[in-house]
Amino acid sequence: MSDVLIIGGGIVGLATAYELLRQGATVTLLERNRCGQESSWAGAGILSPLLPWDYPDAVTQLTQLSNQLYPEFIEAVRTETGIDPEYQATGMLVLTEQCSEPEARRLDARIRVAQAWCARFNFPMSRVRSHEVAPALSHDAAALWLSSVCQVRNPRLLQALMKAVELRGGVIVEDTEATRWNMAGGRVESVSTSRGEDHAAANYVVTAGAWSGRLLHQLALKLDIWPVRGQILLFRADPGLLDVIVLKEPEKFYLIPRRDGHILAGSTLEDAGFDKGPTAEAREMLLAKARALVPELNEDVLSAHWAGLRPGSPGNVPVIDHHPTIPNLYLNSGHYRYGVTMAPGSARLISNVISGAPQPIDITPYLWPV
Repeated sequence: MSDVLIIGGGIVGLATAYELLRQGATVTLLERNRCGQESSWAGAGILSPLLPWDYPDAVTQLTQLSNQLYPEFIEAVRTETGIDPEYQATGMLVLTEQCSEPEARRLDARIRVAQAWCARFNFPMSRVRSHEVAPALSHDAAALWLSSVCQVRNPRLLQALMKAVELRGGVIVEDTEATRWNMAGGRVESVSTSRGEDHAAANYVVTAGAWSGRLLHQLALKLDIWPVRGQILLFRADPGLLDVIVLKEPEKFYLIPRRDGHILAGSTLEDAGFDKGPTAEAREMLLAKARALVPELNEDVLSAHWAGLRPGSPGNVPVIDHHPTIPNLYLNSGHYRYGVTMAPGSARLISNVISGAPQPIDITPYLWPV
């Protein structure tokens, strides 16, 4: 019997497994399909909220904790596995130019908010012209330059984490859906699965993303996590065409370059339930936006189009806590757009909750709602 059974094999589940193994626990991870093939794979890998000053302090403190942990976290899994997740500081260019006078006044007010936030959290920001940083853009515009923003190639990070978990002795069981909670004495005794097997552990952690509420059923209490579909395009461009993340305000459309020249363009926010099918409408919209920013990103170099389901949550604040009435049941879910961004910090927090170790930040904002 393992010390911890984790249910959900996305970035949060794998990072939690890795952290618990690092702390000396024995771990089994169950995944209903294949590990790392849902929103963690489908996302973009930006290691910052798109406009961090738009989010509550609970998001800021968790993303900042993760950013502190990320360099050591990446180096450890890269060294252990030989897989390079392509962690790099590319910076993010925020295009802010507007046309009408009312828009200009609103923009000036937002920039003052951004400047105050950046000063408060010691976050580098400067005002530039876009062609100073990204000459491939179709026109020169006023912009904010966030030079410290990093990115990771999330599919490669997921591959590295899977291998690292197994190398450290973790057991990963795929194509196995948890179907029933078996209770005894007010605690979880075991979990039954779609394979007709029961898995028992001392502790249970739900990291099932958008499916967490559905998995917990009546145990969810007042948990508020819902699926939000996001669609992304992938372009096969020449290396060096774009070297920085570009974010266009106010629609929060982004372009994210990879080292080999591939560029991601996204994304949508759609209330589509658990339907993760990509749509022709989103494809055309994203293609038009990408082409407007960088004309070379056209139909000829469009390589792929996919969708994923984010675990939506109020304020983008996840729940990282034990169940209010079941002492050996825990949750690490509801990261909405920023599961990859928050993964190392969230894994550290939930592991410390389980072990009773001191926390690096105040975890009050992440308590299970009752």
